[in-house]
Amino acid sequence: MSDAPKPESNPAAVVDRLAMPVQYVRGVGPQRAELLKNLGIESARDLLFHLPGDIHDFSDVRPVPQLQPDLVQSVHGVVVDRDCRQMNGGRTLAGILLNCQGHFVRGLWFNQPWVLKKYRDGDRLVFNGKPQRRAGRWEFNNPTVYVLAPEDDMENVSGVLPRYPLTDGIRIESMRRMTRAVTEQCVDLVSDPLPGAFRAAHQLPELASALRALHIPLGKQQWEDARRRVLLDDLLEFQLALALRRRMTQRLKAVPIEVSARIDARIRRLFDFRFTEGQNAAIRDIVNDLKLKQPMHRLLQADVGAGKTAIAVYIMLAAVAAGHQAVLMAPTEVLANQHWETFEELLKESRVKRCLLLGGLPAAQRREMLSGISDGSLQLIIGTQALIQESVQFRNLAVAVVDEQHRFGVRQRAGFFVGEYSPHILVMTATPIPRSLCLTQFGDLDVSVIRDLPPGRQRVITSRITGSPEQAKVWEFVRQQVALGRQTYVVCPRVEGQTEDDFASAENVFKQLQKTELAGLRVDLLHGRMDRDLRHGVMERFRNHESDVLVSTTVIEVGVNVPNATIMIIQQAERFGLAQLHQLRGRICRGRFQGYCFLFSETDIPDALTRLVALEKTSDGFELAEKDAELRGPGDILGLRQSGAMPLRVADPVRDLKLLQLSRQIAQDLVDSGSFDAPEFHALRTIVLNRFDNLFDLPQTG
Repeated sequence: MSDAPKPESNPAAVVDRLAMPVQYVRGVGPQRAELLKNLGIESARDLLFHLPGDIHDFSDVRPVPQLQPDLVQSVHGVVVDRDCRQMNGGRTLAGILLNCQGHFVRGLWFNQPWVLKKYRDGDRLVFNGKPQRRAGRWEFNNPTVYVLAPEDDMENVSGVLPRYPLTDGIRIESMRRMTRAVTEQCVDLVSDPLPGAFRAAHQLPELASALRALHIPLGKQQWEDARRRVLLDDLLEFQLALALRRRMTQRLKAVPIEVSARIDARIRRLFDFRFTEGQNAAIRDIVNDLKLKQPMHRLLQADVGAGKTAIAVYIMLAAVAAGHQAVLMAPTEVLANQHWETFEELLKESRVKRCLLLGGLPAAQRREMLSGISDGSLQLIIGTQALIQESVQFRNLAVAVVDEQHRFGVRQRAGFFVGEYSPHILVMTATPIPRSLCLTQFGDLDVSVIRDLPPGRQRVITSRITGSPEQAKVWEFVRQQVALGRQTYVVCPRVEGQTEDDFASAENVFKQLQKTELAGLRVDLLHGRMDRDLRHGVMERFRNHESDVLVSTTVIEVGVNVPNATIMIIQQAERFGLAQLHQLRGRICRGRFQGYCFLFSETDIPDALTRLVALEKTSDGFELAEKDAELRGPGDILGLRQSGAMPLRVADPVRDLKLLQLSRQIAQDLVDSGSFDAPEFHALRTIVLNRFDNLFDLPQTG
């Protein structure tokens, strides 16, 4: 491929080399420019900010005779042998032998036989770690392994080489040449939005210097310092957006609500149990917030079964007792109906006027409800996103509860902000959220956590099941439990079978169980593609114990409460994340009977096995949430990657937690002190507003 034309041959590009089409960067050209579009790279600036996610550190690659024990070093060679030995106690020892220019070095991994599938004979690898000399041969225990690309010259592997996200048709060496070229051509044109005094106070390199060090690193430490700068930029801009939103909401006005001892006692008398200490602590937080003239914005985290719904009842009835309206918004009709039934049972002797507003109501019934909401005669309203449509006008809404917050965005909960006063907002989730995500997705909210479970709640016994003989025993156990009057969920990862013999689809599992393993039992099917009325009827039959076994997709993940259901069987459990598995497990053991969760899985994928073993070992949702974030990344555990709602460019809240905490503190200090409004931060403020106004509805001034 010939060199591309120089920028000067394109007059328009001379005006702003950063904005010029990427094809005019030296070494790119039209063909590579088309391929780079797959990475979102269309301009020189895009290529300059296409940052490496990691480096190959070959700064101490040694010939084998020069290795020293207990020092971090590297060797490179070709895979010539792979083996796995069984040891005492069922342990395994996997080994990979490298031929390093006639000298042989072995890498060893304990209890990781999957390593042998990851690498093949003939692969060119670099082992990095602390070698030991044993029986006349050098060995690396659990080394870090780099796979050399075909174009990498093994004889000249040294120094620090950046590693970039690639696309088909672009090799790593080509990407390195292009980023080097754009750095040399354009990096000096990059302006730094951070004031010099601010950079000095936080020991940050200038942005142009950081970009140069990322693309053309002279050493590992220089690269890490540069990466810290761009990561902090990414996190700081996001935290500044959250701080601006928090300041904006603090300037709103709300109706203060006093919860007297008499009202508190009247609400608590509705329940046939005493609140746990965790519930009482959450109520104290909320009651203190409600007293203020600024709207509450609080996130309530509760582990599965910890009683967050009781908190929702409490806060909504406190608002009604004070003469105001209260609303609860749920993400699905199943969950909205579940909440409605809870309120109906608790308030059956009450004069509180209430309604359930869903999307598919008959026109006359909907008009009647909308009229009652607008004139204030309906005091307590439950529904789905139908509640935030323009046709819904509240008269004196004082409290809004948003359940399963991660299903909604900032704009959706802002849909309740109308008129002069804003309601107090409580958002709830039974999906425990890692600390890192609390500081990002929910950073504009105060947080209350309920960790303890109500007295008498038993721990679900969880077991991983592999192979047909073990599964047959589980189905027989189901029959025994049904004979004792218990009920069972069977959860499948999809509705329809990918093939006729696909036993993990809900429809095929339903047909198979009816014919064979559970023949003669009352087996029902539930999934999201069914008609709403049919779906509701199926759930009613299961709640009323008119069916014994419910084969379902994850539509039962939240909100379903059947205390008599004590068994949860999850087909192809490796397809689910830890948080989702924990949610599903939380559907059982909600009464006085022991619960059992069986994870059907024959996977040997390491990450999947780690998830399933973690679920077997603990029932602590917060511990599992941290593990899930570590394994799957912050964007996946709440479905944010797919929805595009994870607004960070290069930072990872889990990996970069300490930097995230630092950026949050800096952002809060800048905004709270008013420093961020000063002229020297104008450039940074413009960047923040351009990046996040659409996501957070940020004010353009003040």
